[in-house]
Amino acid sequence: MKKKIIAYGSRVFPETMAFYAYKILTNPQLKKIRLHESHVLDKAEKQHIRFGRFDIQLYKWGNPANELILLVHGWEGHSGNFAAIITRLVHEGYYVLAFDGPSHGYSTKGQTNLLEFSDLIIQIIETYSPKKIISHSFGAVVTTYALNRRQHLDIDKYVMITTPDSFLERIKYISFQVGIAEKAQKALIRKLERELKTKIQTIAVSEFVKNISVKNVLILHDRNDKIIPLKQAELVNENCKGSQLEIIENTGHYKILTEVFVMDKIVKFLKTSDNDQ
Repeated sequence: MKKKIIAYGSRVFPETMAFYAYKILTNPQLKKIRLHESHVLDKAEKQHIRFGRFDIQLYKWGNPANELILLVHGWEGHSGNFAAIITRLVHEGYYVLAFDGPSHGYSTKGQTNLLEFSDLIIQIIETYSPKKIISHSFGAVVTTYALNRRQHLDIDKYVMITTPDSFLERIKYISFQVGIAEKAQKALIRKLERELKTKIQTIAVSEFVKNISVKNVLILHDRNDKIIPLKQAELVNENCKGSQLEIIENTGHYKILTEVFVMDKIVKFLKTSDNDQ
């Protein structure tokens, strides 16, 4: 019933309902941190860094003398989502750096957006100089956007786990879930374009990856991912120089982060020399 009311309202009051949809898009919902995720976060060296109006929660695991890997979680996610991967990476001898994005996890809360999240990644990369990155879901959008905007940032290895492509597709998905009609969708897009100072159609990972300084990219995506269709990862792979796409079976969008065989693929990719790619 609520969805029908919203659909009716978005046809009659498109600007009002566009603002409603905008609040959903820019105010991530906090998801409960699970016990095993909390255990891994508790083992980290923690610190806060200031980013605009946010205090950002930063985490570090392992020996600082070892090679650094940066982890970037997805929208409405947090660093604990990588718990199994963090444990494996530390075991493999890496120094792991992660953070909770603006209004995510244990960072302070407030309205945020793609540009702001991307700005934070730029700040972290310029500060810590990681040469290897692993992202999950929406983390690929903000990471490739950051690398596209700062093409002098050189990355040796980048693993994208379940990568989306078009930001417009996310807007359509949210609109469908909530019940926002096309008229209000258009008003929402106009509002976002004013805020981001760019056309929504240009916000796509398959476009960003054309102009990033990354030597080798591994894209892992489940064939039957119900949140991000495989075709989006395929398009990203087609447009990304030095990338390879591996299609995974029977993991879905989140379980892919916990499967041992997936971690085996990630570690093999990270440890393979460029000449052997």
